[in-house]
Amino acid sequence: MLADAKANMGKEVEFSGCVHRIKNMGSIAFIVVRTSRDVIQTVYSADNCKDSIEGLREGFFVNVKGIVKENPKDFNGLEIELNSIKLISTNAAELPLKISQGRLNCTIEVNLDNRAASLRNPYERAIFKLQEGLVQGMHKFMQANNFTEIHSPKIVAQGAEGGANIFRLDYFGKSAFLNQSPQFYKQMAVAFFDRVYEIAPVYRAEKHATSRHINEYIGLDFEMGYIDSMYDVMKMEIAMLKSIFEYIKENYQNELKILEADVPEIKEVPSIKFADAIELLRGGEGSGKKFDLDPEDEVNLGKYAKEKYDSDFIFVTHFPSSKPPFYAMNSREDPREAYKFDLLFRGLEITSGGQRIHDYNEQVEKMKAQGLDPDDFKNYLEAHKYGLPPHGGLGIGLERLLMKLLNKNNIRETSLFPRDINRLLP
Repeated sequence: MLADAKANMGKEVEFSGCVHRIKNMGSIAFIVVRTSRDVIQTVYSADNCKDSIEGLREGFFVNVKGIVKENPKDFNGLEIELNSIKLISTNAAELPLKISQGRLNCTIEVNLDNRAASLRNPYERAIFKLQEGLVQGMHKFMQANNFTEIHSPKIVAQGAEGGANIFRLDYFGKSAFLNQSPQFYKQMAVAFFDRVYEIAPVYRAEKHATSRHINEYIGLDFEMGYIDSMYDVMKMEIAMLKSIFEYIKENYQNELKILEADVPEIKEVPSIKFADAIELLRGGEGSGKKFDLDPEDEVNLGKYAKEKYDSDFIFVTHFPSSKPPFYAMNSREDPREAYKFDLLFRGLEITSGGQRIHDYNEQVEKMKAQGLDPDDFKNYLEAHKYGLPPHGGLGIGLERLLMKLLNKNNIRETSLFPRDINRLLP
């Protein structure tokens, strides 16, 4: 609506929205109307508008007509001089939160408990409009680079990541699970689509009550065939992130302005091997840290990347091969390492990826080495048995990406209706 108004300066426009704020000055009234994306100030005067605004309250839905006027003092640089305002719908109760202020003045729990109200706040709403932009940017990039979008099942017979962090279901008397990842299906699809991607929910039954974990999130996944190494996947990710960030800067300027978002310029992204990262962070004490980075490690690596390379991103590569996932290809140079990487953004892991095993016998042997029974993965292994090209891919957590883009402290702030260990409503 705002773009339409700016394009029709001095002309009449018509739109519908919700009364966001009213300031009655007697002879005139300033009525701020909230549309699906914008908050626009309208000016009511009985001399120009014959409709009455008596009884009009915040939260009522209206249709307005008026002339677009310049107003340099307004956030949008304009206002609408009303010549018509018609009531469409009223509310049955007052909102439990004051949503007409810039940001909500409440705890995150109050915000989430009252989501039907809190998301009407323009700042809160802008978070998820920008989230839309990240998704649309990925679609645009993937399709431009010959990736086929797929939709894999979320009710499955086995988990892609294994372990205990999986939700169990009764599926008509059979055991089933909520999928932890589209990994198996992405790899199968590489055989007939070459390059695939999926944007869909991911479920992890992790009993973590932290600022970085939720139990249902949106995964941005892709898999690509005919690669020479995991570095091809890493290059593709950086190209994708650059494209996404350019897309939101071009198409979501209003949201970026409202959110005061700090969108980084991605230049050269440094990388460091896992063993070297542990040595850097822990020195001689690093030998006890065998398999993964903890949150403090990630924060410190983020600081290291910023201070040494002026980069908001850093890749950590070559994780121990004894660590899951079982589909990560072992290094040909050092079998103690795997062709697996994480990407950290401002001190938080947002991506896991790598080169996958495409050889049937190699995949069976690695499953056995990690204590898994290949018979439990017959359908998955059929893809290897019938042949796969060398391939790799990754998964990005959408909420984590947005969290760090906006420099938020809690992932639940970037989930529309978050599900964590303590929250199942609304």
